Amino acid sequence: MPTRFTVVCDDDLASEVESLAREYDLTEEEVLTQLIDLGLDEATRTRNRL
Repeated sequence: MPTRFTVVCDDDLASEVESLAREYDLTEEEVLTQLIDLGLDEATRTRNRL
């Protein structure tokens, strides 16, 4: 069963997420999931380089 998280962001960041969702015909949740996945991938790559 998936774990649910709540994300709180300022208006500027929310606008960017909404804009990406519209541009790519995704939900805001899908945009946030992809951004988190990309961030975690980058963190792993950075950690492995150290």
